[in-house]
Amino acid sequence: MRPEHKPFSQACEENRGPILDVLTPLLADRRHLLEVGSGTGQHAVYFAAMLPHLTWQTSDLPEGLPGISLWLAEAGLPNLPPPLELDVTRPWPTGDYDAAFSANTAHIMGNAEVEALFAGLPRVLTPGAPFALYGPFNDGGRYTSESNARFDQWLKARDPASGIKDRDTLAALGEAQGLPLVADHPMPCNNRILVFRRSAP
Repeated sequence: MRPEHKPFSQACEENRGPILDVLTPLLADRRHLLEVGSGTGQHAVYFAAMLPHLTWQTSDLPEGLPGISLWLAEAGLPNLPPPLELDVTRPWPTGDYDAAFSANTAHIMGNAEVEALFAGLPRVLTPGAPFALYGPFNDGGRYTSESNARFDQWLKARDPASGIKDRDTLAALGEAQGLPLVADHPMPCNNRILVFRRSAP
């Protein structure tokens, strides 16, 4: 992939500030974070620059790694190691991370993939590690806005297995895997950040 083909997401540019406001206090004492599904790599570059005390480990499916690498190479930040290949349904990379982050991934995953995400995280997270999950979420099986309802219809038309996930369903998955939900932050554009925290083994 040539530099002129570096992937770009306008949504990343627009939501990175509000997300940083939540991440800054949450990650103040963290040192090694795993980002699951880094997408274009824009979030990683921005957050790594703003949180220089934190090593920000990107990851994605194999086809996403070249684009992420272009962003990382351009940034040249010492706390941005090369991206890892990570498919949540396959064996995870080894490592001990004291934080995890993922943005706009749950709604493009099927239920089995979301279950695999929550099953995999405890294997790489240290006790007490937070996991911040950003995106749109339903409440009690209901949409929180008309725009989210339209977005969900678009997602399901593209891939019937995908769709906006329910907060209570995610909370139950986390609880079952030793990742109880500890915070729910409202965000612009009918999004939220759900924060789970790895309990002691």
